[in-house]
Amino acid sequence: MTKTHSGWVTFAGVMLFIVGVLNVVYGIAAIGDSKFFIQDQKYILSNLNTWGWVTLIIGALQLFGAFSLWAGGLYGRFVAILAATLSAFAALMSLPAYPFWSLAIFAVDIIVIYQVAMYGGAGYEDEPTPETRHAAQRDLAT
Repeated sequence: MTKTHSGWVTFAGVMLFIVGVLNVVYGIAAIGDSKFFIQDQKYILSNLNTWGWVTLIIGALQLFGAFSLWAGGLYGRFVAILAATLSAFAALMSLPAYPFWSLAIFAVDIIVIYQVAMYGGAGYEDEPTPETRHAAQRDLAT
């Protein structure tokens, strides 16, 4: 029997995947001291290189969370919410240095947390087989 899931779960997984890819790219660029980062910015904790590693690890966790969420089950929902929560905290910690980037990532993380918490289990029921569907239609006709 196949399992189906709601469109909201798919949406949350796609958003988590997009933010995960963006965080991986951001992390690699920060580790490599890319030129598009403003030099001598003040961070709440540590420096750009450290935040690059933190962001890279969180981005990898988000990618894993997106695939876990699409696979279904309670574990996937837990990983997705954990990854989005850690990313939201990290985005707020880098807010002084990059306010618009941080707020954008934070907003998407909050959307993912909401969607998974509200609709995470919606639609994860067994899809009816043709025999079951035929029997239900026969019962409705009588």
